[in-house]
Amino acid sequence: MRINWKKILIITLDSALAIYLMFAFTAFNKPDEKTKLCTKVNINIQDEATNGFIDTHEIKNRLRKGNIYPLKMPLDDVNSRKIEETLKSSPFVKTAECYKTQDGQVCITLTQRMPVVRIKSDRGDDYYLDDNDCIMPNSHYTSDLIIATGHITKWFATNYISPLSKTLMENDLWKNQIEQINVMPDLGIELVPRVGNHIVYIGQLPYCKYKKLKNKIVSDFVNKKMNRLEKFYKYGLSQAGWNKYSYINLEFDNQIICKKVFKEKKDDKSIESALAVSDNIGGIPVKSQEVSKTGNLSPEKGNKPEANKTTSSKKELSGNTANKKVNNKTRI
Repeated sequence: MRINWKKILIITLDSALAIYLMFAFTAFNKPDEKTKLCTKVNINIQDEATNGFIDTHEIKNRLRKGNIYPLKMPLDDVNSRKIEETLKSSPFVKTAECYKTQDGQVCITLTQRMPVVRIKSDRGDDYYLDDNDCIMPNSHYTSDLIIATGHITKWFATNYISPLSKTLMENDLWKNQIEQINVMPDLGIELVPRVGNHIVYIGQLPYCKYKKLKNKIVSDFVNKKMNRLEKFYKYGLSQAGWNKYSYINLEFDNQIICKKVFKEKKDDKSIESALAVSDNIGGIPVKSQEVSKTGNLSPEKGNKPEANKTTSSKKELSGNTANKKVNNKTRI
């Protein structure tokens, strides 16, 4: 058999040419990262408008302090892994992703930790709790969160204030209406609303040593109390007036105890008479107690002794609540 060397030579040259062209096109199309500079840095912070704890300016400053801000750096020197690790070290960053593009851009995408409540305890502690019940440090950014004040330890905050706050934040009505939680020395819970010149007392939160079960028990307890308060708002305060009562006690399931706002007469400075001893608003028994000149609830027959613990006025709130409310939109 005669070998056609001419044909084999042509096939070999065609194959070599094809391989050469393939490598040539690949080499020309591949960017030279050693000489190509980063022309733009894209920083995308998800939920920036909602949380407001970090912004683009802070991200740039953090990277500049570590000398790893990629703008005008050779792409070959841009360490994406180091940028991610540096940003994740921030207590406000949940996830961070960094990658380079062929046109010389570096893209950084961040997600933030979601705060649900700010803690300002009478011990001087000032921090946030996120949606995973973890502590976040104080920040100089503004926030529009519920503030919890009073007798709060970090253990009580992560185990009880956190599920209480999340339950309130999940409801659109209470998310906008409740602006402050106050924990009394006996761990009773007071709520300060935005609308209405009164304080709502819901009693002590139920105890449970199992975390998952505890969250459900606390949530069910709070929802039950707030459902009763919603009915009282709808059928009671909407008719009687939002400033008629200074204190609303929801501790007991069979009744609501209210302290009426009293005005002193100019002639003898006597106290105006209280509301009828027993009313029925929306199917909920409502009792109103007489108030002495000092503002304390006078004892009534049949009242439980525990009701005396609900006699604090707004000026007696623990922590920074001397004027009923902590301004939650001040810079912190």
